[in-house]
Amino acid sequence: MSDNKCPLKIAIGSDHAGFALKQELAGALREDGYDITDLGTHSTDSVDYPDIAVNVASAVSKGEFDKAILICGTGIGITIAANKIKGIRAAATSDVYSAKMARMHNDANIIGMGARVVGLGLAQEIAKAFLDTDFEAGSRHEKRVNKINALD
Repeated sequence: MSDNKCPLKIAIGSDHAGFALKQELAGALREDGYDITDLGTHSTDSVDYPDIAVNVASAVSKGEFDKAILICGTGIGITIAANKIKGIRAAATSDVYSAKMARMHNDANIIGMGARVVGLGLAQEIAKAFLDTDFEAGSRHEKRVNKINALD
């Protein structure tokens, strides 16, 4: 877990396809000391992933949470939907390196994962890489992120 004095507030959300992985991942991250808030869905009943993505991404955009994790079947659709919210830089990830680079170089504030793509162990590693990596502020990447933000 990050050594920050004030723990980050992390939202997590999924559609029905990602529900089981979300439950397991949220529990594992809480055990590791992360401040995790589950914003749904709360069952395996069918839901539309854009609804979950908008709810979670809006909360991050408003500053209610520092970062978020979204899970659907592949991680792709829910990430695309999250990126429609102003101020969100969401990256679909299925490996640790991409999660780390999404933070370091792109200042991603949300990652998406696929429950049909990654298992719990890898999901934990991806989440920790994302949550514990800082953006390289002041680097050449900051100028690029500012250009992305200007597109909002």
